[in-house]
Amino acid sequence: MERWDLYTEDRKLSGKTMVRGEHIPAGLVHLVVGIWTVNRRGQILLTLRHPQKEVYPNTWENSGGAVQMGETSLEAAVRELKEETGIAARPEELILLGSEMRDDAIVDCYLIHKDISLMDIQLQEGETVDARWATPYEVEAACENGTMARPVARRWYQMREQILKEMQRSQEA
Repeated sequence: MERWDLYTEDRKLSGKTMVRGEHIPAGLVHLVVGIWTVNRRGQILLTLRHPQKEVYPNTWENSGGAVQMGETSLEAAVRELKEETGIAARPEELILLGSEMRDDAIVDCYLIHKDISLMDIQLQEGETVDARWATPYEVEAACENGTMARPVARRWYQMREQILKEMQRSQEA
């Protein structure tokens, strides 16, 4: 059972919590993280959502999920990346790109530079069924043709310039 802390819209802890699936009271939000993993070849790691997922089954996404009760956004990003891909990260490796405000959540978007073989990716059972490295052009195409989960596509468009800038920095290093 996942339990989340609830925050005010200006990101202050409300002192209230909820169980995943419960209705979020008006004026409160929970925290969510998304992690864009990029490599030195100018590619972005995408995972394919399990076909049995209730929302956006069989669509591509970046790693991410809800921040658990007592966790910080950064701690959740490290945990979600490890759970969904097997990629171990240190907090200082993650770069906060920005945040997106939704009706019921604040989504913190992170980026990490990691060169890892697809053979070393450990998919999370019940969550993801495949992984691939995609060029920014391929990510764009997936957003446009509907094979990318809609919320992830929205965040791609919102964070695209920062992601591309960080990718270029990685290739120059």
